[in-house]
Amino acid sequence: MSNITVCARFRPLSSKEKANYGNSVCIRGVDSETFIFKDEKDEDFKFSFDRVFYENSEQVDVYEFLALPIIRDAVNAINGTIITYGQTGAGKTYSMEGLGILESDERKKGLLQRAVNGLFDCIKSSEESVKYTIKFSMVEIYMEKVRDLLDLSKDNIQIKESRVQGILLSGVSEIPISDPADAMQTLSSGIANRAVGETQMNMASSRSHCIYIFTAQQELNKEKRVKAGKLVLVDLAGSEKVEKTGAEGKVLEEAKTINKSLSALGNVINALTCSPGKASHIPYRDSKLTRILQDALGGNSRTALLCCCSPSSSNASESFSTLRFGTRAKHIKASPRANCREENSARDNEASYATKDESSERILHQLRERLDVEDVKLLEELFIAEGIFFDPNSVEDLELAYEDVTFRTISSLKQAVEELTNSVEELSTENKVLKNRLAAQRIDVLRKEPEENGNSSFLHKILDLCKLASRVWPFSVVQTLTSKL
Repeated sequence: MSNITVCARFRPLSSKEKANYGNSVCIRGVDSETFIFKDEKDEDFKFSFDRVFYENSEQVDVYEFLALPIIRDAVNAINGTIITYGQTGAGKTYSMEGLGILESDERKKGLLQRAVNGLFDCIKSSEESVKYTIKFSMVEIYMEKVRDLLDLSKDNIQIKESRVQGILLSGVSEIPISDPADAMQTLSSGIANRAVGETQMNMASSRSHCIYIFTAQQELNKEKRVKAGKLVLVDLAGSEKVEKTGAEGKVLEEAKTINKSLSALGNVINALTCSPGKASHIPYRDSKLTRILQDALGGNSRTALLCCCSPSSSNASESFSTLRFGTRAKHIKASPRANCREENSARDNEASYATKDESSERILHQLRERLDVEDVKLLEELFIAEGIFFDPNSVEDLELAYEDVTFRTISSLKQAVEELTNSVEELSTENKVLKNRLAAQRIDVLRKEPEENGNSSFLHKILDLCKLASRVWPFSVVQTLTSKL
């Protein structure tokens, strides 16, 4: 097992930061792996990562250290994932795409363009006896829906899991790409469909998480085997503080969804890095983002995380949060392995997923043999709503589906119980306040009643009772009661 690679990158100060806050920065470099960070309270913190890219770093430096080793592994059938993370406007999309996907300036090209060239360069230098095929998919997670950016009619892609291939996107477009130029045109058309919006911190703020998937498949004819590696690049939408972005209306709702999914990602990281025995469940299913990244986070993938930050003191709080996230992620253990399978079994596996309708029918048939009709109908609705898919020919996968539905039901019940408990506590508090008010009103009535009726016989009776009670209760209690009268 190996730890994921974590790097930090600080962009140059923006013109707006310079105009409003001058040249004040919150970092002081020590070396290529360590720096001192000054938080909002002027306290110093020392951070160390696999590599630190400061303001004057080049795009090629990030690529060669962070991405190139993963790309070489992907060509050799070992899955790899590269994630950019940070607040909005911190330079994530620039690191991923450069100034534009069709950027001609070699120095400014991002990870995407370089990754495409790297894939084809690695294939050219491989053995001639091996036949390679590269396919490309591109999706975004917008408002908790997975949308196919290469076919906009597919606006609610479902996530499923295969024993052989891991996490899959059901029905997503897979476009064969023959050379880098072909890939760039496909990328350009997909990026043009991505959801973006303007905020006070970013003129073209990403309103979705964007995921680029390259599948490099090699056929070993002599050995009759198929090997395939996935290269996944993830450009996360930035975390946002509403008071800084000025988000309103639709943009505000987008920000809430983005922050919620990033919070779910943080919860998964925390669960994965907890002490042994403390976390028995990893909440991958809490969001579409964490579900898709399940293999990348501690699974069958070699993973790298690029934490993008602003060096400005005005963004110290957000940068500090990003760096702490990266520090936590450094402790995640991954188990990447080569993905190899027999050619016949590969074909059989593909055939078992021939169409969505056939798979669903096989699933429902097995469920009907075990459950009542109403139960089957309920599970069918749950599977469709939650995007739960599995190998219908595997009893083990069927049992996992049962467990998954059970866990979701228990989680929902727990949440409902917590909400009910909170409501009961609130009602109990309100009840106490109401009782105190009623008691005070009764005392006032008792005081006024004798005065209005011209007698105090009722009060005398109470006082007599108090005197009788003094034989049993402490004097201080009786004194308190009589003083109220």
